[in-house]
Amino acid sequence: MPINQNIKFCPLCGTAVHYEYAFGKERAVCPSCRWMHFTDPKVAAAVLVEQDGKVLLVRRANEPFRGLWTLPAGFVNGGEDPAKAAARECLEETGLSVRVTRVLNVIAGQEHQRGADFVIAYLAEYVSGELIAADDADQAGWFARNNLPQLAFRATIEILKQNK
Repeated sequence: MPINQNIKFCPLCGTAVHYEYAFGKERAVCPSCRWMHFTDPKVAAAVLVEQDGKVLLVRRANEPFRGLWTLPAGFVNGGEDPAKAAARECLEETGLSVRVTRVLNVIAGQEHQRGADFVIAYLAEYVSGELIAADDADQAGWFARNNLPQLAFRATIEILKQNK
């Protein structure tokens, strides 16, 4: 069974596609121009920011996992540097500018239907700004590792566990 049977027409020439096995999986293929659909993975970027022994977290305002907490994170736009995406997401969700210092981990595995296939986690340090929840976060705060709120994602849990 094809993964994505909602593709009906070739985006290049408009011909109705058919499905055939190619490059290890069943794919939409145009019988006219031979265009082939490859599903691109979704990539998210997250930042781990610590200050005075506390971790920066945001509470999700939207489903899935509304009301649970996570690291500042979001999708990487096409053509965007993932480290810059992580810093951008932090600024959008918390009002804080951060400087990414290094990659912590790449976590694979989509956690929900609309989620990322990969999360690139970065260590970052606070640069400036006043903490205020915004964008898709309804709260933001600093938490001691021994007093964390309920966390939303396996990726957040893994990043916090691996980087104590």
